[in-house]
Amino acid sequence: MAPLSTRLLIQRGRPKSDRLGKIRDLDLSGLNLVSEDLDLKLLGRLKQLQELDLSNNQLETLPADLGLPHLHVLHCANNQLSDVTPLCQFPQLEELSLEGNPFLTVSDSLKVTFLLPELRKFNGKDASTTRSKAENLNRELTTRVAAHWKKFMATLSPEEQAKAQADFVKSAVRNVRYGPMSLSEFTQWRVRMISEELVASGGTHACEADTPEGPHKATATQEPRLEPLHFLQCHSKNNSPSDLKTQLWACAFEPAWDEGQAGAASQTVATCGGEAVCVIDCQTGIVLHKYKVPGEEFFSVAWTALTVVTQAGHKKRWNVLAAAGLRGLVRLLHVQAGFCCGLIRGHKKAIATLCFSPTHETHLFTASYDKRIILWDIGTPNQDYEFQASHLLTLDTTSTPLRLCPVAPCPDAYLLAGCESGCCCWDVRLDQPQKRRVSEVEFVFSEGSEASGQRVDGLAFVNEDVVASKGSLGTICLWSWSQTWQGRGSQPTVAVVVLARLQWSPTILAYFSLSTCPDKGLVLCGDEQGNVWIYDVRPLLAQRSPPQAALQAPTQILKWPQPQALGQTVTKTMVNTVVANPTFTYLTALTDSNIVAIWRRGEP
Repeated sequence: MAPLSTRLLIQRGRPKSDRLGKIRDLDLSGLNLVSEDLDLKLLGRLKQLQELDLSNNQLETLPADLGLPHLHVLHCANNQLSDVTPLCQFPQLEELSLEGNPFLTVSDSLKVTFLLPELRKFNGKDASTTRSKAENLNRELTTRVAAHWKKFMATLSPEEQAKAQADFVKSAVRNVRYGPMSLSEFTQWRVRMISEELVASGGTHACEADTPEGPHKATATQEPRLEPLHFLQCHSKNNSPSDLKTQLWACAFEPAWDEGQAGAASQTVATCGGEAVCVIDCQTGIVLHKYKVPGEEFFSVAWTALTVVTQAGHKKRWNVLAAAGLRGLVRLLHVQAGFCCGLIRGHKKAIATLCFSPTHETHLFTASYDKRIILWDIGTPNQDYEFQASHLLTLDTTSTPLRLCPVAPCPDAYLLAGCESGCCCWDVRLDQPQKRRVSEVEFVFSEGSEASGQRVDGLAFVNEDVVASKGSLGTICLWSWSQTWQGRGSQPTVAVVVLARLQWSPTILAYFSLSTCPDKGLVLCGDEQGNVWIYDVRPLLAQRSPPQAALQAPTQILKWPQPQALGQTVTKTMVNTVVANPTFTYLTALTDSNIVAIWRRGEP
């Protein structure tokens, strides 16, 4: 594309005029412009310009001084922008579009609301919602920075305080944390700004800030408790609050970015149901991202953390979300940018569930109503964020697979699946020649009421050896993988070695998925009354005596809150999926009445 010229601007400007100073609306979209093409001297002559369209170009940044004091509408969709701070030069901007810029994140969306105080419409939507979320975060950050100021200055003498104020900004940025990792860029940006303002005021703002201290000490002797935090209807059709029928199916916590640190855990959860996949910050209740496919019904979601190499040769960690459902397609989602960067076709019917390998970040298992489980290698994305998946294995089942579970001590060798007709195991070693395989063995639960051929709709490892499974009425079974596997011989059907049986709801309804929190030794499951059953099985598994015949009661049952507490008209609901993050700080439950419920574990 040739550089911008006066002639081009006049041709594309409105109203028609031979003078740039009279143009109020300018369309420069689709010209393949790069940032260097934006001639500041030429554009600075557009003194009356109110609307500018720069969409569908190759802009990586906006110049810091375009000289457009009266700009009210700016379209920059489908470019390569990575920084929104130059937008502060347009204080009168009322409408802005930035969709399709893959390097911009939800943090940039929040930044926009601070940079543009007059903004009314952002990416085609009312900007007030985003601004409200940013203001809530800002209030908490201001409080925390003020508290950090007091703590920082308390250890210094008056002489040292005067010299150390510059160091305070660095200390605040390093130590003040709030919100999910996906918003860390925004929170650190605001912490730096708040800290600099605080230093400039000599600390007077710290005295004005409300820094709630003390209540944590007052509850120090209390037992850990779970308290309801948020109840969201983010999957509603047409965003209608009256939609209490959309079925929610699955949720998964995002891998923690600092997972190498002790106690690190994510507070960001992906949920699916209806035609939408939502990514939610459990702490604030903010829906960070929402991906919709009209006509789809999503049944399952799973995360993986990929290591990709940038064009500059730097390694970067990138969390990818896989989602699948009724159409039998797997969508690999670039969550931050809000688009699908890979589509996997391989099943003839709906996909019931999917999961990534815990040891190979690119290996994905998908299980379908076509009675097949497929192992894929999704690979790593190219420079355009596109995936090309390859088909590694096909595992045949005799009934619909409902739950997938790589065997914890040997995930590269064996895969468990809970199916409509029982629990089966496959050899998934890739050094074997067969690319299509039948199950190695079927596990049966001969003791008690469970028997061969009965549905297993809950399946998860509690630790490296113990499996929790659910199938029979009113019972969750804990059994030993190692003892069961050692005693199988060459038999196609093997009775599991039961360690304990947990009391659960006597409902005749099915498809209540259980989950585990291995770091805490917990088993979780919802029921038809909206309750969440929680079992701490560590004392039970520590016993060396033979398993007890009696059912073991739950450690705790979370009751569904009263309608007035919800602010909803829901009086009864079923909790069909419950998942906690690894540190058991947050618990997310999905219902059949279109409600995402989030609990938080209180401080002891």
